[in-house]
Amino acid sequence: MDIHDRWGEKITPSSSGLIGPDGQPLPTSSEEKQPQTQEQEPQLDFFNYIASLGFQTMIFLGEMPNPLTNQIDKNLKQAKFLIDTMTIIREKTTGNLTKEEAELLNGSIYELQLRYVEAAKKEQVAS
Repeated sequence: MDIHDRWGEKITPSSSGLIGPDGQPLPTSSEEKQPQTQEQEPQLDFFNYIASLGFQTMIFLGEMPNPLTNQIDKNLKQAKFLIDTMTIIREKTTGNLTKEEAELLNGSIYELQLRYVEAAKKEQVAS
């Protein structure tokens, strides 16, 4: 007698007989998943792209350490360049973004511009 999962697929003897949340048979203890040696690439979409620009900007504003060096790498010129890049993206994508994408982009630009002005003022006072 063959045993099938809820999608009609045959469960093989090498599986544990248990079905995971994705509907696929769970491996037996001898088949446990090996840890991945390669990191999975992040999904490339508009949200991740804008978030990565914002993350980089926060690093250059000195708001967070550089993840590679674990040091604060403040570079206001580079931060301004990234904020200006996001502003150009907003101008060039007007009318082509979903409501959520536009809100993310506008909110990110606004927040980063405020932080840039505060960081520039602090740098002037320190000079």
